[in-house]
Amino acid sequence: MAVADARAMRPALRLAEADLRADAELLGRIADWCRRFTPLAATDPPDGLLMDVSGAAHLFGGEAALLAEVERRLAAQGFAARAAIAPGPALTRALARFSRLRHVAEGATREELEAIAAGLPVAALDLDETARHRLDRAGLRSLGDLLARPRAPLTARLGTETMARLDAIACRRREPISPRFEAPDFMAERRFPDGLTRQEDIERTLAALARELCLLLERHGVGARALEAVFYRVDGAVAHIETGTSRPLRDPETIALLLRERLAVLAEEGLDTGYGYDVLRLGAARVERCDAPQADLGVEKIDLAGRESESGARLDDLVDRLGARLGPRRVLRLYPQASHIPELAVALRPACAPAPATAETVPPAYPRESGAPARPLRLFERPEPIEAAALTPDGPPLRFRWRRRLHELAAYEGPERIAPQWWSAPADAATRDYFYVEDREGRRLWLFREGLVGRESAQPRWFVHGLF
Repeated sequence: MAVADARAMRPALRLAEADLRADAELLGRIADWCRRFTPLAATDPPDGLLMDVSGAAHLFGGEAALLAEVERRLAAQGFAARAAIAPGPALTRALARFSRLRHVAEGATREELEAIAAGLPVAALDLDETARHRLDRAGLRSLGDLLARPRAPLTARLGTETMARLDAIACRRREPISPRFEAPDFMAERRFPDGLTRQEDIERTLAALARELCLLLERHGVGARALEAVFYRVDGAVAHIETGTSRPLRDPETIALLLRERLAVLAEEGLDTGYGYDVLRLGAARVERCDAPQADLGVEKIDLAGRESESGARLDDLVDRLGARLGPRRVLRLYPQASHIPELAVALRPACAPAPATAETVPPAYPRESGAPARPLRLFERPEPIEAAALTPDGPPLRFRWRRRLHELAAYEGPERIAPQWWSAPADAATRDYFYVEDREGRRLWLFREGLVGRESAQPRWFVHGLF
């Protein structure tokens, strides 16, 4: 109603500006909390939630008990909620808002579902004010009035979208639910009548969940590449910890160790257990095929392969632990990519991320007999300018000053000419002539001259780009 009318009835009425963004954020947090009932929970703006409880209701004593549990827990947090369970999302939404019927069994026939939909008002179609007024003037006040009429004239008057909503409420067609988070393919969870408050108890529970999860992974021949642990607090708060692995993993002890590292970081930031966590869930968000290793029949090869695999596993475990402690995006690995520009020939990717599908080859760090150009072990992120003096325009510098120190040239290889990427480089990009040089003190450096003399630059500049 209008504010003036409301104040006339209640002079002490307090008003507050609506904050739609804050309402949407709160609705999202409630949807995250509702994942304790099912992993498939989605928001239904502006004030609704949708959950797919297929196969989950038996964990709470049946659908009727689950319905009461949802309303009771939301009421304990201060939210007034009306819940319903039906075979279709559209019918469930309509029953919760416009009907006293709260529960429709899964085995209801099509005729029974259409009879239930017929008793709902046309407001359940969520039409605009003009369309509702037009239907009211035509004497169509319930969905039963629409279902009893020929379809073609209704479609011409109301449009195909409205008729699609009508079919969805009558369960003639199924609407998909788009959950906020994809449900993991492999998952284990524990529920507690009293919430867990001690970190030691949480760690022991995660270790037990890791064992259950690894059994599922082993049964399907896969390993986890991304893990997610979710903690549901009694008062509605939800905490997440995520970690990645650099190889498909299904070792429960290693998984438990990674989760302890992430939990330790969360504890350092302030792990507020409140009244305790009553639901803990561990899932494999991303998996890859993981075949059991096959040992060689030769005794010597068994030892060598064992040492190599053990060393590789230790390195992967170290990378995973560093990623769990520091964050997966702070532990990086260099991967080659297709570019002849030295600083663009490699890319940094998270170490736990899968390797690129196509791996390019990179030149070796030192020249080989094949004559491949040398590349330095250490490449500067940005080339550093130097002062250089050369006898010939196309030759190497006889001496150069770098970092306030004078270097005398003893030997060199080159030049290796590298042109700019004409398809993506800026217009002022210049050609580079690289030299692999050694000074009189034995230092080996990678220098380049930027700009072709007389063609691209009258006074080319020199840079140090790397060290051997």
